[in-house]
Amino acid sequence: MKFATEFRDSALAKKLLDGIRRKSTRPANIMEFCGGHTVAIFRYGLRDLLPPHLKLLSGPGCPVCVTSTADLDKVMALARIPGVTITTFGDLIKVPASYGSLDRARAAGADVRTVYSTLDALDIARNNPGKKVVFVGIGFETTAPTVAAAILQADAEKLQNFSVISLHKVTPPVTRALLDAGEVKIQGIICPGHVSAIIGADAWYFIPGRYGIACAVSGFEPLDILHCVDMIIDQIESGAPRVQTAYSRAVRAEGNPQALAMLDRVFEVAPADWRGVGSIPESGLAIREEFAAHDAEKVFEIKLEREPREPAGCLCGEVIRAVKTPEDCKLFRKACTPENPVGPCMVSSEGSCAAYYHFAEAIG
Repeated sequence: MKFATEFRDSALAKKLLDGIRRKSTRPANIMEFCGGHTVAIFRYGLRDLLPPHLKLLSGPGCPVCVTSTADLDKVMALARIPGVTITTFGDLIKVPASYGSLDRARAAGADVRTVYSTLDALDIARNNPGKKVVFVGIGFETTAPTVAAAILQADAEKLQNFSVISLHKVTPPVTRALLDAGEVKIQGIICPGHVSAIIGADAWYFIPGRYGIACAVSGFEPLDILHCVDMIIDQIESGAPRVQTAYSRAVRAEGNPQALAMLDRVFEVAPADWRGVGSIPESGLAIREEFAAHDAEKVFEIKLEREPREPAGCLCGEVIRAVKTPEDCKLFRKACTPENPVGPCMVSSEGSCAAYYHFAEAIG
């Protein structure tokens, strides 16, 4: 199947759903890690099509959502430094930090620019030698290789006015942290597709091996997700959890060796703070000392003027852990909307709150 429409074939979807309904006899909570999966599940109404005893739970979702308030405050502090140009992807612009957002900082005169790739940020640095250009590196393993490539390019060109604040995170450690916490009983995990294209399906063997939980890697079309759920149900019903791939057109067992080598060349694992979870060892990517000239945290003295504070009443941290849903939050659809977001889960296009806001009412 070469075209997206073939992955949305209603007859094939019905066949998969009939098989799931026929085979599934046990109640199960199945968590999707990726925000792209959350959006697809809502867009195609998959939660409502599955048997009532099968629950799809939304997990950490997107990198913007899991970035801690303290880290967002660092970005805001950089934006206040004279002569600094902040470059970032669009989702981050409206995310509230403790005291404002990049959107508001830009309105107040800060030089904040939306870019579509790290190549754009490099061009801004080349074309503005009098500016100190900082790219905000927020992402999982999917986008981190492009940032590593930008750092290598800047280093090769001796582009001294380009740096990155690395807030990148890696996903297996937070999955372990959530499973170790055991706040929500999970019988199956839909592993992230784009992340797995980089790190490989084999990276998830700890899920069945250590926790005895079924799992499969999924793509982002409705048939991908239903095929993945079908695999997970087979594992649950047989009592034989393992790692399977319902996204073989993009994911290999070993991942992408070239991308992994680039990550290892530029970054080293480090602790990272996750919204709603806290500090998790070896879950972040810090820039190696060799590239300190392009590490914004070493180039600049970043001072936080005030202690970080969480948005009052926001349940984004609990939503990330699947302990709560957006509809449990008193601010949802009232004080917190995409036009006036209180927390990051409402800002990002892949945030759980945004997905509920745009799709849940339409299909509910």
